[in-house]
Amino acid sequence: MKPFARVEDRHAFDTIVDARTPAEFEIDHIPGAINCPVLDNEERHIVGTLYKQAGPFEARRVGGAMVAANLARHLRGAFADRPANWKPLIYCWRGGLRSGSMTTWLRMVGWDAQQMAGGYKSWRRHVIGMIDAQAPLLPLVVICGATGSAKTRLLHALAARGEQVLDLEGMARHKGSLLGALPDIAQPSQTGFETALGNVIEQIDFTRAVYVEGEGARIGQLNLPVPLVSRMRASPCIEIQAAWPARLDYLLQDYAYLGDRPDWLAAQVERLAPLHGRKTIAEWQALAHAHNLPALFTELALKHYDPSYVRSQRTHFHAWGERVTVPANDLSEAGIARLANVIAGLRVARA
Repeated sequence: MKPFARVEDRHAFDTIVDARTPAEFEIDHIPGAINCPVLDNEERHIVGTLYKQAGPFEARRVGGAMVAANLARHLRGAFADRPANWKPLIYCWRGGLRSGSMTTWLRMVGWDAQQMAGGYKSWRRHVIGMIDAQAPLLPLVVICGATGSAKTRLLHALAARGEQVLDLEGMARHKGSLLGALPDIAQPSQTGFETALGNVIEQIDFTRAVYVEGEGARIGQLNLPVPLVSRMRASPCIEIQAAWPARLDYLLQDYAYLGDRPDWLAAQVERLAPLHGRKTIAEWQALAHAHNLPALFTELALKHYDPSYVRSQRTHFHAWGERVTVPANDLSEAGIARLANVIAGLRVARA
């Protein structure tokens, strides 16, 4: 009989092996897991079709040969240099045949392989439960500031000096604004984003502050978990107040790549038509096509982002009236490092 392990026991193993297909693995997986599929994407499709059309016996007969060939490949490849005392944890979608077959073979070799009870689905329940339970308790300090205030870079500087941060935009692979999509970098799946978030929350020291950038309920195409949004709304705020020239200099550096994407930039600006009218949108699109980022960023910031920023902060953050304001007119790398030192030294009452 194969031994089973719980999700909570995963840290006791040398390696976590995801036996699912590469496509499933790409959508989401346990942090640190390696993908050694017992069926690849096409093979799983073939077996699934056989199951529906010819029944379970035929699917298992054909699938069994595929599984055996893939297990042999892993034994000659990914597992070839593992020592005799190697202890892997194996999981698939539900903790069924795929992880079971791999666990059986690895145990026959002599390794102390164990199968994760419930498979990926148990991992998913763990992530959701952990975020629901821990997010309302997070000792958050919310970093706010108008567009171009270098809030994300400030989080990185805080992390570099040993402070705890939740870099939600980093996990979401998106800068959180209309122009926030990163060139040639897709956002993770919703489940993959939540796994990354849960992985960070699980390691937090709840006796110390956790700095997070003030966000809406969505970052690009991803939804923030409701308990986290609620906790941010109730947490104390620090507002970075920088003059427009410093903000513009920062934006021109941080979004320099948009100068090579005029068509994409113009298409994004089009989405603001219901708010600003056709004449204004046409003027902004002309600036995009002319590669005139300084003028375009100035127009967008002063006519769109700044007015909406004032309204949204007052509406969304319950402690906005008690926020601590910090001036920051030097948003160079050195200036941001100094700003991080100032903010880390503040005594902000936590929610």
